[in-house]
Amino acid sequence: MGPARGLKKRRKIEKKPEENASASSEKERSIDWWDELSRKMNGIQSPSKGPDKFKSVFKISRKTFNYICSLVKEDMMAKSGSFTFSNGKPVSFEDQVAVALRRLSSGESLVIVGDLFGLHHSTVSQLTWRFVEAMEERGLHHLRWPSTEEEMMEIKSKFEKIQGLPNCCGVIDTTHIMMCLPSSDPASKVWLDHEKNHSMVLQAIVDPEMRFRDIVTGWPGKIDDWLVFQSSNFYELCDKGERLNGKNFMHPEGSEIREYIIGDVGYPLLPYLIIPYEGKELPELRAEFNKRHSATRLVAHRALARLKEMWKIIQGVMWRPDKHKLPRIILVCCLLHNIVIDLEDDVQDEMPLSHDHDSGYRQRVCGSVDIKGVHLRDKLSLYLSGKSPQ
Repeated sequence: MGPARGLKKRRKIEKKPEENASASSEKERSIDWWDELSRKMNGIQSPSKGPDKFKSVFKISRKTFNYICSLVKEDMMAKSGSFTFSNGKPVSFEDQVAVALRRLSSGESLVIVGDLFGLHHSTVSQLTWRFVEAMEERGLHHLRWPSTEEEMMEIKSKFEKIQGLPNCCGVIDTTHIMMCLPSSDPASKVWLDHEKNHSMVLQAIVDPEMRFRDIVTGWPGKIDDWLVFQSSNFYELCDKGERLNGKNFMHPEGSEIREYIIGDVGYPLLPYLIIPYEGKELPELRAEFNKRHSATRLVAHRALARLKEMWKIIQGVMWRPDKHKLPRIILVCCLLHNIVIDLEDDVQDEMPLSHDHDSGYRQRVCGSVDIKGVHLRDKLSLYLSGKSPQ
């Protein structure tokens, strides 16, 4: 899946000499921009130069950086105001994007990022927020539910290849973005979760390539997973029959299996949301189902772990964040995560496949069961065992 979704293909035309000269000049300016900025930067220890140094600073390739610049340029350049480095030189557009990406990817404080680039911390804050606003406007097409039957069929096929689950459309999971809030603020109690941390929830539905297809964020961390889910537009659409309403999978014996997503026991068992069987010493059929179900759910664990590893601003504990701005920062980190996947940036291949994204949080159990969900789970269990439905 490429980055140019929704963009019209341009006709190839022969470039005039001056156009070629302009393109060459632009390329040279881009190279000069990075060379100059890398010389300015203080304290970055990198064993290599060129593309590898660029990746070590920004966590993405030059190709991905250039694409992100093309997305946000119009919006960021349209805003009034100019910025200068401490040496008096103007901050170019590429510099602005670089500062914002370093802040999001490193998770370093505004002061540390400012010192690195030779900027005041208030300038780092302004540039980061300009970038976040522009990404919200221009990058949303990178986070969407599949819009065509062909796209959904590809997702189902890839999920089935993991552990054999047929007609599965996604995996849902939740993680906590932790915050350090002043105890003197009465509102801080609202954000105190079950593990005595101040946190905000991010709930995501993930495809087999670890791409986020739907997210919900902004809720306090003490809100249970099933309540966050039931507040979502996704839940509403499913209940109306307007989502997960595609083609059924036809069992060879004649039984039908509808579209569904899977999640852990923190969610209810619904006609379109399948959770594992509960209990110890389960019958072999159910134990095998749970094993396959758990292995398939790993894709969401890994996606959330990679999100936090690549965009460290939401990893660890954030220092007194603006609770109104934080959901927008989380959204943009999810967009950037998807862009890296959509552009097939090889930086993702260099990252470890961790699945620990919510360390210290114990599993909470919903316990709600819908009889149609029970029937669907049993059908899936039988199908995976190779047995015919009764």
